[in-house]
Formats: sequence, C-alpha cells, structure tokens
Amino acid sequence: MIVRRITDYLAAPVICLLVLVAGCADRFALKFAPEDITTYRVITERERSIEFEGAISEDKTFEGGRTGSKIEITFTQQIQDVDDKGNAVALITINELKHLAKEKDVVKADFDSSREKDRHSPLARLIGQSYKIKISPAGEVVGVVDIQEARAAVMGRAPANETALALLKPEVIKERHTILTMPPAGRNEARKGDTWSSVKNFDLGLMGLETYERIYTLKEVKNIGAHRIGTVTMNAIPSSEMAEQLHKEDRPRSFPDIFGGTKTYTYTGELNLDLTTGKVERCFEKLQVERVIIDPSAKPGDDKEPDVMKMGVIRLYSLERID
Repeated sequence: MIVRRITDYLAAPVICLLVLVAGCADRFALKFAPEDITTYRVITERERSIEFEGAISEDKTFEGGRTGSKIEITFTQQIQDVDDKGNAVALITINELKHLAKEKDVVKADFDSSREKDRHSPLARLIGQSYKIKISPAGEVVGVVDIQEARAAVMGRAPANETALALLKPEVIKERHTILTMPPAGRNEARKGDTWSSVKNFDLGLMGLETYERIYTLKEVKNIGAHRIGTVTMNAIPSSEMAEQLHKEDRPRSFPDIFGGTKTYTYTGELNLDLTTGKVERCFEKLQVERVIIDPSAKPGDDKEPDVMKMGVIRLYSLERID
C-alpha cells in the first residue's frame, strides 16, 4: 500500500504536466437558465451590384447601381424553459427596427423605429411584438412557435406590411437566431486549434449558384476578469458539391459562366463566446463576391478602353450582445 501511494505521488506531476501540454478542453456550447434575459442586435444585409466601364457605360440601356436591403433588429431573449438536453424555449421581443432598401441606388424604403415620423408605418407595429423559438446548445433553432399574433398585427397589402410579414416567416426567424459558427451537436468539447466545417449554398442571381465549405477554427480561449472567452474564426473555400449537383440536374448556366470573366471572393467570420455564461458576445459572417467580365472582342493595342462589366454580391450576418 505504501509503495502504491509513493508511485501515485511521483506520477502525479507527470500527469499534470501532460494535461498542461495537451490543453484542457472547454465546453463550447450555449447555456440557458429560466428567466434569464439578454438583449441582442442582429444585422442582415443583402446586396447585388453592377458597374460598367468603357463606352458601354455611356449607353443608357445598360444601367448599373446597387440593389439590396439592410435590416437591423434589436430584441430581448427571455428564457422560459430548459429541457434535460439543454434545449431552451425563448421568448423573443422586438424592441427596435431599421430597414433600408435600395434599387439601383434609389432608396425605396427607409424605416427607423426611433424616428417620430416613422411611427405610423406598418413596420412600427412590429415593435413590442413577440414570438417563441426553441434553440439548442449548439446554436440551432429547431422550432418557431407563437408567431400568429405578431403576424396579425402587421397584416396588410402595402409594401411595408409585406416587409414586416417577411420578417416573421419561420425560415427567416430561424436564420436570424441560429448561431452559425458553433460546433455541431455532439462536439461541444473543444481545444485551441480544433476545427469543424459546414457547407452553405448561395443563390447569387445573375452570379449563379455558389457553394462554400466554411472551416471554423477555435483560435484562442483566454480569461478576461471572471469570464473565459473563446474566439472562433471562419474562412471558406469554394466547394465542388453544388457544381456536381447542377451538372446532374442539367440546370442552365449562369450569366458569368456563359461569358467568362474573373471571379474573386472573401468569406470570413468570427464568434466570441463567453464560456462562463454560455452567451454569445459577438458573431458575424460576411461574403463578398466580384466577377469582372471584359469584352471578349477587345484586342491588345486598341485605342479605346474595352467594355467592362463588374458584378458584385454581399451577404452579411452580424449578431452582437448589447446587454
């Protein structure tokens, strides 16, 4: 017995050293407690653009500009119930709303719930409205309920009514509250340097269908005061998955595929998660794609500048805790 205790005592420092070298795993998951209330601001942006250069830019039949929308919602999330798997039912209440829409650089809608002049807009009826979601520790929204009352409050045929109703579609609500950057369910133990991935498809209109593999890396975990904060970074690469699927389905090619051109892209993201409280501090993902198409008939040495068309797309998702 004495020999065993001495052996255990001598081995203990070695075991501790091995743990320090390997690094301890952190539980990388959302945590919920009944009656807990958190306030977030979420921003989503969708934009497509076309620019022309050369003689074609003077032709009025070719009109460029930026078209898209930006939506900013501030909401409170009150946890009402948590099951034995850690899934939570959360009551979401809309506190503030901004909506900006443009078509070829012309503003078509500009709403801000903080402005006095906008308080009679159908969109203003969303303020104070609530719905419920069921969200998992992995950040996935697995259900949306109790949206009927909010939808009834904004019913109507005006464009602003249609915008308000669109914001209350179950698929839009799921996209708004799903935390994309979290590890998949069953992989919530993570160490610095661990990676995971997922595939996302984008319909970019004239730019065609794009598929990207998003690669997430747990960059660091550090102590800030009494809290332990984990930072995940994301970089993406084009995936051949969608290209193969489109080929099988014999879908028509996109405009850029027909006329060629050069494509560049950036698709990055980041997540800051408070591992102590299990709350998201900040999360964003942004995709920017540009395609440049030069008139194929242009020849080197020509006196005039070749006609050029630049097509661009932006997709942004940003979530930030503000209280």
